[in-house]
Amino acid sequence: MEDPLAVALADADDNPMNPDELPSREPGSRRIHIVVDTPAGSRNKYKYDPTFGVFRISRVLPRGSAFPHDFGSIPQTLAADGDALDVLVIAAAPSFPGCLMSGRLIGVLHAEQRERRRTIRNDRLIAVAETPVNRSPLRELSDLDPEHLRDIEHFFESYNRRQGRQFRIVSRGRRAAAEIVLERAVRAFREAHGG
Repeated sequence: MEDPLAVALADADDNPMNPDELPSREPGSRRIHIVVDTPAGSRNKYKYDPTFGVFRISRVLPRGSAFPHDFGSIPQTLAADGDALDVLVIAAAPSFPGCLMSGRLIGVLHAEQRERRRTIRNDRLIAVAETPVNRSPLRELSDLDPEHLRDIEHFFESYNRRQGRQFRIVSRGRRAAAEIVLERAVRAFREAHGG
C-alpha cells in the first residue's frame, strides 16, 4: 500500500509546499496533520501564499500581544469562513511557519465571528502536539488548567477585536465534538474539490 503522504508530495506539481496537497490525518493513526502558520510567542501572523508557495506575514499583532501556542490549520478541510480549519496546538516548544506537525484533538471552542454585518461560525480546534514517541498526557479540553483555557479564549477574542471583528466563544466542546467539526470540514473540502 502506498504512503498517502508520499503520494501527496509527489503529486504537488511544481509546488511541493502546497498544504492543500497533504492529507488531513496521519496514516494509520487518529493523529491529525497540522500545518503551522504562526509559532507560539510570535507577534507576526503568517499566512500561506499559494501564488508563490511560501508563507508571508499577513499582519503584525500590537505590542504586548503574541500567539499563546502554535497556530495553524488542518490540510484538506474547509471551514465556514472559506479557509482550512483553524487549530491551536499545545506543544512543548514553538515550531516555525510551514512546519508539518502531528497532533491529537482534545477539544473545540465553538465560536461566532461577526464582520461587515455578517455572522459566521468560526470554531477553533484545540490539539496537543504528538508523535509516536512523544505523547501528551492531555486527553480532553477539561484537562487544561481553567485559567490557561480562559487565557486562550481571551486571546482569540482580543485578537479578533483588534482586527475589527466581533468574536464570541459560544461554548466549549470535548474531543468528540472536535472530531465532528473536523469530519464536517473534511467532507466540505471533498465536496468543494469534486471528491
